[in-house]
Amino acid sequence: MIRINENYLNLKASYLFSEIAKRVAAFQEKNPKTNVIKLGIGDVTRPLPRACIEAMHEAVDEMAVRSTFKGYGPEQGYAFLRDAIAENDYRSRGADISAEEIFISDGAKCDTANIQEIFASDIRVAIPDPVYPVYLDTNVMAGRAGSLLDGRYGNILYLESTRENGFVPELPSEKADLIYLCFPNNPTGAAITKDRLAQWVEYARENRALILYDAAYEAFIRDEALPRTIYEIPGAREVAIEFRSFSKTAGFTGTRCAFTVVPKDCAAFDASGARHLLHGLWNRRQTTKFNGVSYPVQKAARAVYTEEGKKEVASLIDYYLKNAGHIRSEMAGFGFECAGGDNSPYIWVHTRTDSWEFFDLLLEKAGVVCTPGAGFGRCGQGYVRISAFNDFENVREAMERIGQAL
Repeated sequence: MIRINENYLNLKASYLFSEIAKRVAAFQEKNPKTNVIKLGIGDVTRPLPRACIEAMHEAVDEMAVRSTFKGYGPEQGYAFLRDAIAENDYRSRGADISAEEIFISDGAKCDTANIQEIFASDIRVAIPDPVYPVYLDTNVMAGRAGSLLDGRYGNILYLESTRENGFVPELPSEKADLIYLCFPNNPTGAAITKDRLAQWVEYARENRALILYDAAYEAFIRDEALPRTIYEIPGAREVAIEFRSFSKTAGFTGTRCAFTVVPKDCAAFDASGARHLLHGLWNRRQTTKFNGVSYPVQKAARAVYTEEGKKEVASLIDYYLKNAGHIRSEMAGFGFECAGGDNSPYIWVHTRTDSWEFFDLLLEKAGVVCTPGAGFGRCGQGYVRISAFNDFENVREAMERIGQAL
């Protein structure tokens, strides 16, 4: 008989953002005249940069001409985009990353989910709490998590991110094999210093572990003392894979383009202790399961690195950071302790009450959607995440409504 992967039965009942969508839909059905302002899911609202649109139009026109038509592209991505990424995002910051070590994809969510396929099923995985749900759920699906008890999985090593440690987890006292880190952090908005990140790199080197470093929000870093990539840290090439995205950087949430960096000297081990380079394994996985990102989309992403594109992207980031600053200022004015919002588009608000209760309060009394922190893990209870991804007029109105509701 056909059987299912029973690890799926070990997943929590509902994906966080699906539950939010369900509650919002129910509220909207009962209150059809209410203009709901969504500051929950991290989806952008501003149009793509003009440079990207023009490049995409040109690429589409090329597809209409026999001499410039493109069929299947390289699964790793076109050289024109990989070269631009290597030069602008890495070499310009002193990070030794080559174009051949960059893999273009259709989203950082997909890559952070799929990367675990190349690792053994019995490794010890360390995941921050609170955390972006995809890291945890995909390891549950793969059978690494163990049984769920009191909201936590028995085989997962949870790295608690709390007020006391500034939402940057401490090094684990137990040995971890695979470590997920995300900075600037989703959901807390916390950033990590070079010194703290260097400690994680050293831990990985000492324990023959691997760091999966999600840097999807690095474009929001305004403090030049903070690292924009883990490869600014000496030794990281051997123990870290980095994920980036054009979604929040340039508004590609609906266009879909991202990339993963797998250095050629980054390695893992087999059961006998023999060392294997991960670059070749990831390349094999991608060439087997992925057909690449479309040519017009990659041309649009390449335009991010033109002079015009850089200016327009900087303007986009500034816009959302203005929103973030306003949200944090207003919520602090209402008496809430907040993190994030300066080098991040997310504001992590200490509600001092149940996360879902506060979510329902804002939805029902203010018509504003946030994200309950409890959905990100045990350490998220008592917090909500408010996203800066919306128009400033909506953000300002949302804060006025919240003030009235409170």
